[in-house]
Amino acid sequence: MAESSPTPPASSPVPLDDKRASFEREALVHLDVLYRVALRLTGNPSDADDLVQETMLKAYRAWEQYEQGTNAKAWLLTILRHAFINEYRRRTRHPETVDVDTIEPFAVFSEVQDEDPQGAFFDKIVDDQVLQAIDQLPVAFRETLVLSDVEGMSYQEIAGILQVPVGTVKSRLFRARQLLQGKLYDYAVEMGYIKGTPA
Repeated sequence: MAESSPTPPASSPVPLDDKRASFEREALVHLDVLYRVALRLTGNPSDADDLVQETMLKAYRAWEQYEQGTNAKAWLLTILRHAFINEYRRRTRHPETVDVDTIEPFAVFSEVQDEDPQGAFFDKIVDDQVLQAIDQLPVAFRETLVLSDVEGMSYQEIAGILQVPVGTVKSRLFRARQLLQGKLYDYAVEMGYIKGTPA
């Protein structure tokens, strides 16, 4: 009597076609988000393209580790951030430092601080000038601001991606907005978004 062929163990690899299909369905839809974040982190389109390609390659290779149906965007952004730290920050031999004393005078635009505590003010003026100002922020502040104010992610999601406590996310976001507001104050006055204080 011929024996039936053994059933493959439950832990066997996902068939290639299934893996490709699920990757396309859950990961590739986030390419635009990954590119926007990569562009803000790297500062130029060529490096952003390279970073996204590296991220997607690493994600595909590790796709079995991703729990399908969960937050693919956050998972991919975590990989992107690690790739950025490993490949791009290595180019700078000195750590970025920020003098908090230079941030404080621009704490918040007084005209909008009460009505706009979550930074929605920037939704009104997200143009090239704002993106240039974001690009000039130190990396720790820049990545937090981009994930929150540009990509609309929650504190909890950002904390998971950056692997820091939620309190650190809030603190970095506050500092990032202070820095950004300082850089954009004159521009916002010039464009009529806020009223300048008389000299």
